[in-house]
Amino acid sequence: MLPPMTRTPILLSWSGGKDAAWTLHALRQRDDVEVVGLLTTLTEGYDRVAMQGIRRDVLQAQARAAGIPVIEAWMPQRADNDTYERVFAQGLEDARSRFPGLRDIAFGDLFLEDIRAYRDALCAQLGWTPHYPLFGSDTTQLAREMIDGGLRAWLCCVDTTQLGDAFAGRAFDAALLRDLPAGVDPCGERGEFHTLAAAGPMFNEPLQVRRGETVLRDGRFAYTDFIGD
Repeated sequence: MLPPMTRTPILLSWSGGKDAAWTLHALRQRDDVEVVGLLTTLTEGYDRVAMQGIRRDVLQAQARAAGIPVIEAWMPQRADNDTYERVFAQGLEDARSRFPGLRDIAFGDLFLEDIRAYRDALCAQLGWTPHYPLFGSDTTQLAREMIDGGLRAWLCCVDTTQLGDAFAGRAFDAALLRDLPAGVDPCGERGEFHTLAAAGPMFNEPLQVRRGETVLRDGRFAYTDFIGD
């Protein structure tokens, strides 16, 4: 009889958005890895996920619905990249303290080679092995696969230099894909929009959230607040 396969523990960089959520789903289809923790960067003072703007209590609800603990890495407001890297490194150390021997981390990047190269270099410097389960995906096909697969998400941040502010707060669904202007990536991979994942096969139950107000920040980013019920 062959011995049972040992799964490699892996950390998942978690933004709270659809790509991170679908990465979790993809990793759970494999028999060689086990996602043991989520690593999320939050902004001090706002108590929200950096860039996505997702409330901390909604983040915690995501982690409970996924059945995986979240490691929170706190970053000061308007932090520069050096500060981000220190915060990220501390988050990795916190994760390793919780899960001794952990050295692998997955990201939900889709096709930007420069971002992948940056992550590769940073992880090599910190002694971690990066993984990119969705990298190289056709994003038009991937977006449809997510929606058809039961993922439910909302646009929580829109870069108004790339996409109209009327898209802020909309559901990530087939209608959205039809309405996106030419040149906008269907998954928002170039930063056109960011999402909040609230239901799907990666969660044991859907999140209960309601839409709040939309505000423009830095004269550019339209953030729609989603409040946990």
